[in-house]
Amino acid sequence: MDAQQLVYFISALLSLGAALLMALVLFDRLAPAAAARAGIGLERLRSGLRLRQASVPGFGMPYLEGGRGDTLVLVHGFAGDKDNFTRMARFLTPHYRVICPDLPGFGDAGRDPQAGYGIAEQAERLRALLDQLAPGKVHLGGNSMGGFIAAQFAAAHPERVASLWLLDAAGTDASHSSAVLQHYEASGDMPLLVREEQDYANLVDACTAERPFVPHSVLTALGRRAAADFALHTAILRQVSASPVLQPQPHYAAIPALVVWGEQDRILHPSGAAAFAQLFPRSRTVMMPGVGHLPMLEAPRRTAQDYLDFRRTIA
Repeated sequence: MDAQQLVYFISALLSLGAALLMALVLFDRLAPAAAARAGIGLERLRSGLRLRQASVPGFGMPYLEGGRGDTLVLVHGFAGDKDNFTRMARFLTPHYRVICPDLPGFGDAGRDPQAGYGIAEQAERLRALLDQLAPGKVHLGGNSMGGFIAAQFAAAHPERVASLWLLDAAGTDASHSSAVLQHYEASGDMPLLVREEQDYANLVDACTAERPFVPHSVLTALGRRAAADFALHTAILRQVSASPVLQPQPHYAAIPALVVWGEQDRILHPSGAAAFAQLFPRSRTVMMPGVGHLPMLEAPRRTAQDYLDFRRTIA
């Protein structure tokens, strides 16, 4: 191939690449539901996760599962879903069996406006799910409300918990001292409650120090679901806010815990990290500069590596 042919070949490849990129952009914009399904499916495939179905009394609870080894269960926060952990999971499934469920009232799980969604109730639904999927000890993690549920689960069922991973977790007075939650208590207004589809971008911006890449189609699909759930989630947030904060437990002393907090978290106050360190004497704390409320989405590789290091120290 001479120089002229090489230039022609490279130009043809660039033109083809540009055409494919334009086709993807149009697909993402013009068919958001299908594009969102495709994008999320590719993320799951990359992380070695498969969608599975389960149920607990009154609710379907779909979950993602992948990998082999010790079971690591990851619980999403308020307004989140099982795919909050998908990007980070690709660094974890080579080492562990990872399970990420949708909590009732969120994601693709069942919804019942008459049911209770307090922290203790959700922890018992998690227990019912794990009785089916992992009846022995598990390593348990959670973000925000999911961290609160994980710690509540450990209080109620310490024999089931090998370790805890608390990512910007709710559940202490210090965590709840943020300006966002104080404003919610005074006004009922909260960025995690999405009235209109287009407001979903405000939720993402409130939860992250720097917005991670999320395709337009995924933002659109999540915004539509969040707006449809506005009334239910408003009621659920009242129940979550009324749940008693965590109290010291004698058996917390035996549970190794990794406490992680984004230093730029605006939803839950970073002083919550020290409060959790007091609750769990065998804890290690990692503060993450440049990260907000969602370390697993904002810095997935770094967050996973910190966890792998933690697990090596307790092995």
